[in-house]
Amino acid sequence: MDGALSGLKVLDFSTLLPGPFATLMFADMGAEVVHIESPTRVDLVRVMPPYANRQATAHSYLNRNKQSIALDLKDANCIELIKSKINDYDIVVEQFRPDVMKRLGLGYEALSRINPRLIYCSITGYGQTGQYRNRAGHDINYLALSGIAGHSGRKASGPPPLGVQVADVAGGSLHAVIAILAAVVERARSGLGQYIDISMTDCAVSLNNLAASAQLAANHNAEAESAALNGGSFYDYYRCADGRYLSIGGLEPQFLQGLAQALELPIVAEKGLSQLPDDQKLVKEAIQNKIERKDLAYWQDFFAQLDLCVEAVLSLAEALNSELAVEREWVVNVPLNKNDTALERQLANPIQFSRSKMRYDYIGQALGVGEW
Repeated sequence: MDGALSGLKVLDFSTLLPGPFATLMFADMGAEVVHIESPTRVDLVRVMPPYANRQATAHSYLNRNKQSIALDLKDANCIELIKSKINDYDIVVEQFRPDVMKRLGLGYEALSRINPRLIYCSITGYGQTGQYRNRAGHDINYLALSGIAGHSGRKASGPPPLGVQVADVAGGSLHAVIAILAAVVERARSGLGQYIDISMTDCAVSLNNLAASAQLAANHNAEAESAALNGGSFYDYYRCADGRYLSIGGLEPQFLQGLAQALELPIVAEKGLSQLPDDQKLVKEAIQNKIERKDLAYWQDFFAQLDLCVEAVLSLAEALNSELAVEREWVVNVPLNKNDTALERQLANPIQFSRSKMRYDYIGQALGVGEW
């Protein structure tokens, strides 16, 4: 069985996380991805600790299944080489600031004149237009400007620094994949490629879906701990006796009643669905007082046979070695290179097809290892 995207060819000029994670998805699903890198200005994920098998783990994962070609984009000969090969490619992904690729002679207009079927995706922090277009930014800035940080965290301590890069990945990477595949489908009808402008901030704004719909249509302002799903209800995390945490959801009536019965806390059933902050405070205090009497392991066993939306907060190591991880195949063993029997454990691609399969040919390679 071939990968779902076998036959697509991608030229990837991106670095760091957003673009490379998007093109990793393409590569896993069978597309041929050629990663163009500078021979002198190293992609920072190549030197980002920690290391395994003599290279950065982030690079080994993000550039899995990709060829690495070292080209100096300030060299006219390299630009001409790219132009001479662009007819062979379906997709270009780049992550420079606006107009950089245009100044290099590799902008969409220049390349689409050679290959009208080319789909060209630019991923930036703030998009190709507007007053922020040339500003520097990171994931934390995009989350701040998108409004997400403004209704996350606790009123007393403010927005939390997250453990994952939401704007980079859920914003930039995944929206880029969606847009590119939509353009591939459209090209099958029109015969033409097109340009795609992905702003990580724009895409992060769309992740506000529930809160933004309330704000825009009903002028309902979202604040930290003000809604059922952001800490404003018993839907929250609770500290156990050993300092570990338990997640409790279950806003639906049947789960609410079951939780009240299991914990022997009538107040949960009586006031759990109340929209009054004082009522929710009382419910949360009652649950916390109960949960903090026992260790996490006790509560895991207690809730294991109950259908109540209660689960332990796991460390990443625990999650990746859990029974669920094994059953759902979260982790795969990937060869170090095409001819190596040594393997490195990496995250699997989470998409599961009934016919198409993912490929895990080799981890990210040394700079310039590829055929072009």
